[in-house]
Amino acid sequence: MTAKIGNKHVAQHRGKKEREEIRKMNIAREALKIEAARAKYRNQQKGQRPQAVAAA
Repeated sequence: MTAKIGNKHVAQHRGKKEREEIRKMNIAREALKIEAARAKYRNQQKGQRPQAVAAA
């Protein structure tokens, strides 16, 4: 939860440009996570688990 300034949340005081920058950063961060997940399971035979999971 965001901190408060009086009776308003900090997020309510952000400008349009700042909100857009945060949104773009979040989208980029999610894209990196998705790419890492895809790379982890790419070219696996059907029914096979990745080596890291199989060893655990």
